[in-house]
Amino acid sequence: MDLGNSWNWELIFPPLPRLIVLRPALVMTDAVHSEDTTTTSNSRGGGSNAIGSSSNNSRSDSVTCPSCHVTVTLSKGLESRRRLVCPYCGATYSHHDSQLRAVPSDRSDPLRHLRLPIVDGAGNIGSFMVGRLGGLSVGVPDVNSGVMIRPGSTGSCTSLPPISKDQENSREGNPGEESSGLGVNSAASDNDLVLSQYSESSSATREEFLQAVNQATQTGNYNNLMRFYSRTFETYADICSTFKVIKENSASSEYSTTDLMEDPELNMELIYSVNDALRNSPTVVQKTVLKSIVNALLDDKQKLYVKDKVRALFVILQNPVFTAQSSYTVLAHVLRHVTALPNSDHQMLVHWFRTLEVGRLRMLVRTLTQFVTIRQFPPADRSLPPLSKSKWWIPAAARVLALLNAANNGCQPALLHYSEFYNSALDHVDLMQEYWRWQSPDRPGQFSYCQYPFMLSIVAKRIILTKDAEHQMILVARRSLVAKVARHQTPQIDIFFLNINVRRNHLVPDSLKEIATKQKDLKKKLRVSFVGEPGLDMGGLTKEWFLLLIRDIFQPEYGMFVYYPNSRCYWFSLAQQGSLREYNLIGVLMGLAVYNSIILDLHFPSICYRKLLSPPVVPPLDSAAVGVTRDPTIDDLAEIMPDVAHGLRELLKYEGSVEEDMGLSFQASLQEYDRIMTYNLKENGEHIPVTNDNREEYVRLYLDWVLNTAIYAQFRAFYLGFHSVTASNALIVSLCFRLVSCFSYAPLYLL
Repeated sequence: MDLGNSWNWELIFPPLPRLIVLRPALVMTDAVHSEDTTTTSNSRGGGSNAIGSSSNNSRSDSVTCPSCHVTVTLSKGLESRRRLVCPYCGATYSHHDSQLRAVPSDRSDPLRHLRLPIVDGAGNIGSFMVGRLGGLSVGVPDVNSGVMIRPGSTGSCTSLPPISKDQENSREGNPGEESSGLGVNSAASDNDLVLSQYSESSSATREEFLQAVNQATQTGNYNNLMRFYSRTFETYADICSTFKVIKENSASSEYSTTDLMEDPELNMELIYSVNDALRNSPTVVQKTVLKSIVNALLDDKQKLYVKDKVRALFVILQNPVFTAQSSYTVLAHVLRHVTALPNSDHQMLVHWFRTLEVGRLRMLVRTLTQFVTIRQFPPADRSLPPLSKSKWWIPAAARVLALLNAANNGCQPALLHYSEFYNSALDHVDLMQEYWRWQSPDRPGQFSYCQYPFMLSIVAKRIILTKDAEHQMILVARRSLVAKVARHQTPQIDIFFLNINVRRNHLVPDSLKEIATKQKDLKKKLRVSFVGEPGLDMGGLTKEWFLLLIRDIFQPEYGMFVYYPNSRCYWFSLAQQGSLREYNLIGVLMGLAVYNSIILDLHFPSICYRKLLSPPVVPPLDSAAVGVTRDPTIDDLAEIMPDVAHGLRELLKYEGSVEEDMGLSFQASLQEYDRIMTYNLKENGEHIPVTNDNREEYVRLYLDWVLNTAIYAQFRAFYLGFHSVTASNALIVSLCFRLVSCFSYAPLYLL
């Protein structure tokens, strides 16, 4: 039968019911052509020239399914059966009436150099289809020993013989040679390892692909392009065959996975070109890719080189077909495969995501964010599966987004602004239900958006923090009421509030005294009154009290905080003018502002927020270090002292002799309140000169001293006071919240 002019893609993608596409394990070969009647005759007669006789002489008959037109070669044990079942579409037929179908090779294909080797070995599809037929007893062709005929291969296409134990470490064959084997040798054991022999891509590969894309665009004939996309994404091995850059030691068993952390060994330029062309291709091409990806996900028995499955999923995630809502069912299964990887592979993906271009990383984040939104708020046309049957979609997407967020946070500076991970649509879900589900001790394994706070916007985090504070206020007030009743005392309205009574002329000492004597009531709702001024606090007096108190505390005469005019922010005094008790009470004051949702006109650098959340939960041991920033940078110092930070940068870049030209020693000198103070950065630092060799150590010690060591006692007291009021899991959810209800100006740049 001449199929040269009637080739259609139903040979590769037969029409199947439902969404599932079953991909048989196919092997491309040039050994058979439709016009070669002698070979066809011998193959049906079981002669020496039978198809695949070089690997298995038991193959004696070839039959073609009349429904899906798939040709297989049967073993002798199945020749006598009258009716057979096609292992690919499930149709029953008589092989005496069928004809051998051979597909001629397309010699005019401009993508012939990009054709890929097809991995044989998945033999369970026929049994699956038999199971769909119920208890019918029929004969099933032996797929593992049979031969499937597809478009003829060129010099770059090779069938894949099993690699024996002796050949496992010898994979240096010429990729241009045609292999004599057409599948798994009948003499090979089922446990033999079948691996793809990847060939290195030539430098013209990307140019050939772009040429084929231009030709398809000009002529409107996308058949060759569809054939390339179909074969590229058909299996994980095909994906790696196309995009993987072979290293000399990548096939060695001694190859360490740590070598793959920074480099995925993929031709990223080719991946970008393939995805860009697919984004602008017709719908029929995109559907072809989607079907091939389904086949790759279903083929879970393939044997691959180390980490090739991770590479394939990394490539599939970038595919632009998943931007359409109609592909979300397939995308959900891709995400499930990614989340099922071990932790070591997740760490590898985190490193690989950092290698993506910023625009493509942004597109991937937006695709997954939109996926979560549409699954959470499904369209009215019921185009998606019921939520009861796809509850795992959102958790899978959230976990992959967590990997992307970790990759983004690991870059300095970050590739994307953290607000690009926000999903504003989640502001409309029941946030408190999500919060209580996260806090529920009865079902600790259930999913909640609070487990992934980077997805929640500022609005959502503020709602959670405020509602949690209100809930704690109610619980504390209820306990006070129960205690009064238990002692047979008459309860009064004041027991429900933290009552602060101060004099305007003695605002700071009266306020600190009130806070110190009412530690048990700090979790109650704040209510302020000024002595000698009758009035009921409905929120205005509280805001006025905070405003006046902050203005007085940060005055220079108190000596607790230093204002730096170049950066227009405050920092802790290195001289420690105030007592630690006062720093603790000021921390309590800041915590009260957060707890009662009061916005303060207060300017702290971003490192202050990180120190307040280091760690986010107060450790149980008093000796544990708190409020310490690991590895502070010059950029952190620049937010406080930009002139000093500029000097340190110039020191690191200076090309002359640092010791002779600058005359520095391991000492730090800072000016506070018109006084210059000098401190040793290390023992006998005044006698240790700064040279070209140790200047990096000098900068590191200088940063750690200014931002950690010199203010450790003051900040520790401030930290403990702050967390004595705000300690709750809602604050952990709001790690990126940056205490927006406490500091007014900084969040404009940090949140």
